[in-house]
Amino acid sequence: MTETLNLAPPARPAGARAAEPLALYIHWPFCAAKCPYCDFNSHVRPGVDAARHGRALLAELEHEAARAMAGGAGRRRLASIFFGGGTPSLMPPEAVAALIARARALFDAEPELEITLEANPTSVEAGKLRAFRAAGVNRLSLGVQALDAASLGFLGRNHSAGEAVAALEHARATFPRLSFDLIYARPGQSEAAWREELRRALSLAADHLSLYQLTVEPGTRFATEHARGAFRLPEGEEAAALYAATAEEAARFGLLPYEVSNYAKPGAESRHNLAYWRYADYLGIGAGAHQRLTVDGPGGEGVLAARRHRAPEIWLERVERDGHARVEEEALTPVERGREAMLMGLRLSEGIDPARIARRSGLDFDAVVDRAMLDALMEEGYLRWLPDGRLQATMEGRLRLDAILPVLLR
Repeated sequence: MTETLNLAPPARPAGARAAEPLALYIHWPFCAAKCPYCDFNSHVRPGVDAARHGRALLAELEHEAARAMAGGAGRRRLASIFFGGGTPSLMPPEAVAALIARARALFDAEPELEITLEANPTSVEAGKLRAFRAAGVNRLSLGVQALDAASLGFLGRNHSAGEAVAALEHARATFPRLSFDLIYARPGQSEAAWREELRRALSLAADHLSLYQLTVEPGTRFATEHARGAFRLPEGEEAAALYAATAEEAARFGLLPYEVSNYAKPGAESRHNLAYWRYADYLGIGAGAHQRLTVDGPGGEGVLAARRHRAPEIWLERVERDGHARVEEEALTPVERGREAMLMGLRLSEGIDPARIARRSGLDFDAVVDRAMLDALMEEGYLRWLPDGRLQATMEGRLRLDAILPVLLR
């Protein structure tokens, strides 16, 4: 157990920096089944002591809130909370409510605090949606992934297409904001079939969609099956055509691509994920969670990067013993900060502001990027300067970010 914190705002030294709001990520690592494409820190267990795990999340939240306040910025503002996993809709709603209430007490919540919870559209989990709304969740993210039985079976999902549609309709009536995920570039998927499926999904009136191209990640079941030739994925021009079709169909319904894989109506973008992509501070609690936190040091502001133990059982034991389960923490160098900010920011359609890169890294922009390579990538049509001075990856560039970034960054 951790001691109760004094929640009164501490006096801020004259001239202390006014920190940007934090984003808070809370990881629930348990799933009913492991999807064959998933390389997230998720685990299937025959039994989970949800109450004990919830208490540990509260303890780690207390611990990290105290450290964030001690980092030179005083009591921090909070812009978003995101319950991810794993499958956080397996959590007891009362545990979600307790974490939200404690976060609001430990931080100064922004007036429109965004609180997202990921859920699967099985009938069991969908039955808990009203309880999650009552707990304080105001944005739901549903892992639909596909709308036909064959694809759902291939992807290892436990819900039917009918359950997905029913859950979407229920969620739309329950939450003020709704997002859902689809996976495309599946084996044998044609552009015409994807357009038809996407139109059906968009007609369900979501204001936000995450549309991910299926990739084979190391260590997954799909990696083993793909290596032995069990299936083939669309690649090259075939995959590029699916990506282009995705943007076209989303635009028909007023959803714009504000990030490589995310589409939203104006104003409905995920504020939590924008914090990552804009390289803002975020706390991460729960097994395997990462965080980035700005702190003051002898040489000025720096960023501490931390990671927690991935195994839920070991995470739990360490939190109960020490109040936290951090296994790694390091101060990022200026070059590392600049690289991370570029890696995240060029995923955004808004691009990156070189002045912000300089502020977050403490380096001149030219110390982060190879200017000659930048000029060459612009000539090829992969990058461009916007009138307001931001650097943006074009649509062609966003298709090739994995190849562009290693040669662009110093």
